[in-house]
Amino acid sequence: MTLKAIEAATAYANTNAIGKQPGLEARDNEPKANFADLVKGAAETASSSLRNGEAMAMQSVTGETELVDIVTAVTNAELTLQTVVAVRDRVVQAYQDVIKMPI
Repeated sequence: MTLKAIEAATAYANTNAIGKQPGLEARDNEPKANFADLVKGAAETASSSLRNGEAMAMQSVTGETELVDIVTAVTNAELTLQTVVAVRDRVVQAYQDVIKMPI
């Protein structure tokens, strides 16, 4: 039993797979984006999702789109809104926790 484990480890080492797997490559020290850019991107994505849901709801009044597309867009907008509210609540809670910390 132990011999098979050693053989497997040796075979794995011989494939030179270490360092070629996703996530194991060397990373540069330069950050790709700062926190403000990440928040801005998330807000723009959420805003576009909400606008899309609203536009699909308006198109449903005129009958220009399929019901499935309307339900999908409105559900996506609702999920996005719930996510934004949850993140906002977490940020407010974290702010309150920081304010309560003794100096």
